[in-house]
Order: sequence, then structure tokens, then C-alpha cells
Amino acid sequence: MAKDIADGYLLVTDRVYARLLAGELEKLGFELDRALRDIRGEQPALEDLAAIQLRNRKLSRLTSALTMLRAYQQRRFRTGRPQFDGNT
Repeated sequence: MAKDIADGYLLVTDRVYARLLAGELEKLGFELDRALRDIRGEQPALEDLAAIQLRNRKLSRLTSALTMLRAYQQRRFRTGRPQFDGNT
């Protein structure tokens, strides 16, 4: 799932996270963090602008997905499982 998010095949929303259990959310957070480390470790050549842009897009997608995940976990476990009303 983390690879699909990084590649842009899966757009993450609260609705995606609502389908997952607490353990699955933790596992996804771990995998997102690991994917971020892996991508940061790959340094494309400075002349290869297309590869740099692709790397930055992947980093951006993963960072925003991880931020949304942590925010969702805080809301969910602070108040119980939130009810999705379509506006969140």
C-alpha cells in the first residue's frame, strides 16, 4: 500500500484509513516511514531533473499520507472511532 501511495496509484483520505483496524494503521505507518527512508536514500544524479522531480513527488505523497495517518490516529483514539459524515 505504501508503494502504491508513493507511485500515485492510491490517493489517501480519511475514508481509506477508516477501513483499517488499529494494528493495520500502525503497520501502514511503519511501512510509510520505511518507504520514506528508502526513497531518501536513493540520490539521483544532479543532472537528471526528471528523476529528481519523481523522487520529490514520491516524498511529498508519502509525507502527506503519513501526516494524515497520524492526525487520523489521534482523532480516532482520542474520541473513539469517528463517524464519517462526508464532510471530513
